[in-house]
Amino acid sequence: MGTLFLVATPIGNLEDLSARALRTLRQVRLIAAEDTRVTRKLLSHFDVHTPLVSYFEHNKLTRLQAILGRLGEGDVALVSDAGTPGLNDPGYELVRSALEAGHDVSPVPGPASPMAALVCSGLPTDAFLYLGYLPRKKSERRAALTRIAELPYTLIFLESPHRLLESLEDLREVLGERKMALARELTKLHEEIWRGTPSEAAIHFKQPRGEFVLVVSGHPGTASVRWEADHLLRVMAERLEAGVAPSTVAATLAAESGWGRREIYKLATQKVQGSA
Repeated sequence: MGTLFLVATPIGNLEDLSARALRTLRQVRLIAAEDTRVTRKLLSHFDVHTPLVSYFEHNKLTRLQAILGRLGEGDVALVSDAGTPGLNDPGYELVRSALEAGHDVSPVPGPASPMAALVCSGLPTDAFLYLGYLPRKKSERRAALTRIAELPYTLIFLESPHRLLESLEDLREVLGERKMALARELTKLHEEIWRGTPSEAAIHFKQPRGEFVLVVSGHPGTASVRWEADHLLRVMAERLEAGVAPSTVAATLAAESGWGRREIYKLATQKVQGSA
């Protein structure tokens, strides 16, 4: 019975491929790769000649049994285009099927862009929630953000450049002007780790390039001093009178005041209805 090795590969800098990862890629019978063209360049650079087979989202069902069959003959490595396999790729199905078939599954740890961004963000790392890519549709994206708006954990998202500005707008509207870090081109020549708020990020990244990791501070909850009700109502009234939407007022004040977003939103809508 072979072992399925989950081998982390560089996310940019080729020097990040570990000695153990290189040895594993040379010794296994087969490498299952998300994109064989990308992986072949990596293997060529390190003079590795192990056979390759593609395993990605659109062929995972047809290739699964074939890869399990090869595991019956010996060890197999799974790699993604970059970083740790099993995160935001079809590796989960292969891991689950290999375990159900009685094979060992062993990690060969290494680069992972979510972890790299988190530890450099300057935000709390003791408890965090990784959510992968935000939904493509605006309504679904806002719904997803609303479900986690009051969680105290540091939040980690992935985002593509052509949706970054829309996602930043939704982060501001739903979560408020929280502290955040945006990381792009990690470990590469033009690496950038930027820190600020969603509104400031939208100004800085007017023409986004490269894939992004977004690290966002969690809801402050009761960790910060809870505002007095009178002060909350006064600030809320000022922002509503300035034309800020109740949902935005609720999100921003929740991040500042220690009050829950839902209770602020209820007060804000009552205020708007009462003045209509």
